[in-house]
Amino acid sequence: MMGRDILAEPVTAAADDGAGTPVVATRSAGSALGSGGALLPLLALAACGDGGGGSTAGASGSTSATPAAATTPVVVVNAAPTPTEASRFLAQATMGATRSTIDAVVSRGYDGWLTDQMALPRATTHWDWLVANGYDAATNRNYLSGLDPTLWRQMIVEPDQLRQRVGMALLDILVVGIDGVSDQWRAFSMAAYVDILLDNAFGNYRDILGAITTNFAMGSFLTFMYNKKANPTTGAQPDENYARELMQLFTLGLYQMNMDGSLKMNGGQPMETYVQADVSGLARVFTGLSPATADTSTPARYRMPMVINAGINETGASSFLGTTVTGGGMAAVKSALDTIFAHPNVPPFISKQLIQRLVTSNPSPGYINRVASKFVDNGQGVRGDMKAVIRAILLDSEARNLPTAATTGKLREPVLRLTGWARAFGVNSPSNAWGIGDTSNPTTRLGQAKGHSPSVFNFYRPGYTPAGTSLASSGLVAPEFQITNEQSVVAYVNYMYGLIANGTGDVKADYTAILTLAADSKALVDEINLVLAAGQLSAATVTAIRGAVDSVSATATNGPINRVGIAILLTMASPEYLNLR
Repeated sequence: MMGRDILAEPVTAAADDGAGTPVVATRSAGSALGSGGALLPLLALAACGDGGGGSTAGASGSTSATPAAATTPVVVVNAAPTPTEASRFLAQATMGATRSTIDAVVSRGYDGWLTDQMALPRATTHWDWLVANGYDAATNRNYLSGLDPTLWRQMIVEPDQLRQRVGMALLDILVVGIDGVSDQWRAFSMAAYVDILLDNAFGNYRDILGAITTNFAMGSFLTFMYNKKANPTTGAQPDENYARELMQLFTLGLYQMNMDGSLKMNGGQPMETYVQADVSGLARVFTGLSPATADTSTPARYRMPMVINAGINETGASSFLGTTVTGGGMAAVKSALDTIFAHPNVPPFISKQLIQRLVTSNPSPGYINRVASKFVDNGQGVRGDMKAVIRAILLDSEARNLPTAATTGKLREPVLRLTGWARAFGVNSPSNAWGIGDTSNPTTRLGQAKGHSPSVFNFYRPGYTPAGTSLASSGLVAPEFQITNEQSVVAYVNYMYGLIANGTGDVKADYTAILTLAADSKALVDEINLVLAAGQLSAATVTAIRGAVDSVSATATNGPINRVGIAILLTMASPEYLNLR
C-alpha cells in the first residue's frame, strides 16, 4: 500500500489567469512532496463563475448560428492507430484506458474495436447485482445502500466499456437524480433506470424514450406519476413537468435547429420549438401513469414499467406540436412519443450533446451535421439507431484527427478522472463493497457523482459558458466548467491524492506493473502519460514531472512507490490531462 508520505500536506490554494484558462501554480516540494526540489502544480480553473445556471441557449443545447454544412461523412474506419492514438480514442469511448485496451485498439483498429464492444452483452445488470449482494434485505428499505457501489464497480471493471461510457452520457442528458426520487427502495428504482440506459445504449433512441416514460424513477423524479386529468370542478390541471422537460431537455430544445445545430431565425430572433400550449396539451397525454403494483414489501415494482390508471387518464383530444391524439391510454403515449421522435430538432439536438459528452464541447457545424444525418438514417432507412450515431461520433475525422486549435476538446469531467485512474491502475474491491460512495461534495470530493444529479439540468448544462472569459467572448461553451472553481479544484487534487496514496476502504489500486518502471523516471512518466493522459502532456510538463520524481531517490524507504505516486498525481493535476483534446 502506498504510504502517506507520497505527499506531506494537502493542497490549500490555487491560482487563476483571470480568463478561464488553466494555469499552473507551484510551491516548494520541500513541504509538498517531502525531500527534494520538485514542484506541485495546482490547477486554476476558477474563472468559471459560481456554478450557477447556464444560459438560455445552453438549455436548448444550441449556441451556433452558422449556416448548414455539407453532410458528406468524413470517417476514419481502417486506420491503424498508434498506441497514443488508441489511448486518445479510449479517453473518448470508455471510462478510462488500460494497457490491454490500448493494445486491443491498436490490434483491431477503431472500427474493429467498436464492433467488438457493441457485441458484448452486459455481464450483469445493476438490479441483479444489488439482489445478488443482498441489498434487497428489509433493513435496506428507505436507504440508498448499494447504488454507489454498483455504479462505480461497473464503470471501473466491467469489460463493456463503450456501453458504460455511452450509458453515462445518456444519464447526463436524460437526467434522474436519486435524491429527487421518492420511494422506499430508491437504490433499486435508480438502478432500474440506469439499466434502461445501459441496456439500450446500442439500441434505438425511440425505444429509450418509451422506456424512460414508463419508468418509476423518472415518474417520481419529474412528478408525473399518478398525474391526474383536468378537473373542471376544481380547475386542477395535469402536472406539466415531464411534458416540458421531455421536449426541452430530452428531445427538442427550446429553439428550432438546422441539421448542423445552428438556430433557425425569424426577424433576427431564434424560432421557438414549442409554446406553453404545446406543454399543456402534451401533459394531458401523460396522465394516468401509475406503478404496476402497490406492493412495496420488496423492490420488485420499481423495475416494472408504469401502467395506465384509467380513472385519472385523459381520454379526450390532446393537441401539441401540430398534432392531436385522442383516446388516452398507452396508445396516446406511443403516438405522442412518435410525434416528438419524428421532429426535425431531435437529430441535431441529441447528436450535438452526445458529441459534447464524448469528444468536444464545441463541435463544428459540419461534425454535428454528419452525426445528425446518421441519426436520421443509419444507411438502411432507420432513424435513431444509436450504434450508427456512436460510430459517426467516434470515427469522424474531427474526433480522430489530433486537433490543432486550442478551442477543441473538452474538460474531463471529474468522474472520468477518477475512473481513468482506477482503470489504468487496476483498482478493485476484494470484498465487493466498492466503498467510494457519493463524490458530489465540491469541497471535499469531486463535485460530481453519477446518479446524484441535483436537478434535471444535470451537474452542468451543455450550453454553459464561463462568464467574463475568453471562451465567452469567442462564443464558445465549456459545460464542465460550471462545476469548476478554485474550491472544487483544490478538493479534487486533495481527494485524488488520498485515493492514489491509500485508496478508500479496500478499494485500492494495484501498482505492481508500474512499479517496475519506478527507477527510470523517463519510462515511468512516459507510460503514465500514455495510459492516463493519452500522450497529451507537453514536453515542459513531462520535464517538470520527471524532476519531481527524480527528487525522490528510488532506493530510499518507500522511494519507488512515492515516485509512482508523484508521477500519477502530478499528471492528473496538469492542464494537459484535464483538457482532453
